[in-house]
Amino acid sequence: MKYTLYYWPGIQGRGEFVRLALEEAAVPYVDIALVPERRGGGAPAISAMLENEDESRPPFAPPFLKVGNQLIGQTANILQFLGARHHLAPRDWRGRSWTHQLQLTIADFVAEVHDTHHPLSTSRYYDEQKPAARKRARDFIANRLPKYLGYFERVVERNPAASGCMVGADITYVDLSMAQVVAGLRYAFPKASRSALRSTPLLASLHDRVFARPRIARYAASKRRIAFNNDGIFRRYPELDG
Repeated sequence: MKYTLYYWPGIQGRGEFVRLALEEAAVPYVDIALVPERRGGGAPAISAMLENEDESRPPFAPPFLKVGNQLIGQTANILQFLGARHHLAPRDWRGRSWTHQLQLTIADFVAEVHDTHHPLSTSRYYDEQKPAARKRARDFIANRLPKYLGYFERVVERNPAASGCMVGADITYVDLSMAQVVAGLRYAFPKASRSALRSTPLLASLHDRVFARPRIARYAASKRRIAFNNDGIFRRYPELDG
């Protein structure tokens, strides 16, 4: 079945978590962000889908995945669907539920990362909220960053399969997402993440293993992988890095 991923052009954002799963699963998909506007892609295509009055179950915002006539929204929901269909999640219900729970916790983590540079409002520029951002980032680095990373480190450590993965014996979509979070933290907070990851070596190792996987490595080295930049979730502002 043909997949079409809708996410804003020019940024990795939450769409990157879906891209990593699609790439690891080696399934063909169209990435609307990379399709020129003159060929029906880009931001106008996303806006048209969001404003489609004929869609009875419209998504709130990207990312969303078009699968046949169905639109699946929300990153964790999309990954739950792909995980079950493409062997990126456990087969049993308990395992799938645990994987989904971890992905939802990652979503909380990512939201807190975003709020370090936009603590007051997403509709206001960073330059309009710098003092609040500095305060938010200081608290994030001192308290929230080690709390989240420490939790996920324990998840890997307590995995009964002792595989170095978060769930079971094999890589799942939540491992791909965790690796993307580590990569994003290293970009946005190079000093703070270096210190934090020294205390969470299993997560650092998981990141390296994921990005060394052949399909992920090829994708990461390709022009299809959008580089981190200061328009996405993970933004590098040196004044926020402790």
